[in-house]
Amino acid sequence: MTAILSQYLMRTILTSTAMVLVVLLALAGLFEFIAELDDTQAGYQTPQVILFAALRLPNLAFEMLPVAALIGSLLGLGALAGHSEIIVMRSAGLSVIRLSGMVAASGLVMLVITGLIGEFIGPPLDLYARDMRMEARYQKGDARLGNETWVKDGPVYLHLERVNTEFEFGSIYLFRFNEDSELASIAKAENSGIDENDNWILENLRETKFRDDGVQVVESSVAVESFEVNSELLGSSLSKPLSLSARGLIVYIDYLKRNNLDASQYESELWYRASRTLTVLIMPIMALAFVFGSLRTGGAGGRLMIGVIIGLAYYLGSETLANSGQVFNLNPVIINWLPSLALCLVTVIALLRIR
Repeated sequence: MTAILSQYLMRTILTSTAMVLVVLLALAGLFEFIAELDDTQAGYQTPQVILFAALRLPNLAFEMLPVAALIGSLLGLGALAGHSEIIVMRSAGLSVIRLSGMVAASGLVMLVITGLIGEFIGPPLDLYARDMRMEARYQKGDARLGNETWVKDGPVYLHLERVNTEFEFGSIYLFRFNEDSELASIAKAENSGIDENDNWILENLRETKFRDDGVQVVESSVAVESFEVNSELLGSSLSKPLSLSARGLIVYIDYLKRNNLDASQYESELWYRASRTLTVLIMPIMALAFVFGSLRTGGAGGRLMIGVIIGLAYYLGSETLANSGQVFNLNPVIINWLPSLALCLVTVIALLRIR
């Protein structure tokens, strides 16, 4: 009997959440489409804008799943409570803790779905969408396709004329420093790139080495260098944090820290993503706590309003704290987990008030 009730609750919650998520994604996709219409140029026109908005939907779904889970759970469980089905379950001997466990199973399913979207579906499609938009705005062979950048690899600083998805960098400057942080050499290559083995190929290299007894100039038509910075790390540097998988974020954060570079933006994204994924598990339990009492006899409109208010408060609070943490250099772990901990506290208090 318990298994049947658990499946019934799960089906109700997941169905309601799916419908809410479809509505939210339709609105978010429309806003994304309208915003992108202002940036149309060259080959980036309405069909490409539609494709871009569609490819962004998985990442948007990841961001909206906690809110959709809360609203969907409130609507689904509220409908059951309105028909006294929750009361019948309790009368049959199911405690609040037991009901919470059944509802948490639905949250666990949504947590797995959220994790899969946030790790394997959303980031790759988001990265592809941004690359597609850039290539549509500029001709593929246009020199503007790519941005100049600085890269640090231990004692070596590299200045690349351009960085693009093809890993063809144009001219490159290399500045090597010794253990005393003194400039050891300066080199320039007329053309550069990374091959399939992650070796740096430098063409027409001219290097000036500074020695105690003078200056030495070395020239080479083709030089092969091996740096810690490979195509994966450069790809991460090209991407926005939300376009990286959790594994990509961890690898890039490790690289930044080992080179004494600021990793706060990527750390914040990693913990933000982790807290948001776990919050999906909390939302159905919170909804169960709120469907008792006044919400049991209220209509769907009242439950929807409660869900929207709590969901918006969570979304705005988490976004504000995450951005404030980066601005004021606050601990990303505490800042990004604070909204989820607050929801846990509210849920526990609400469950304890149920008799």
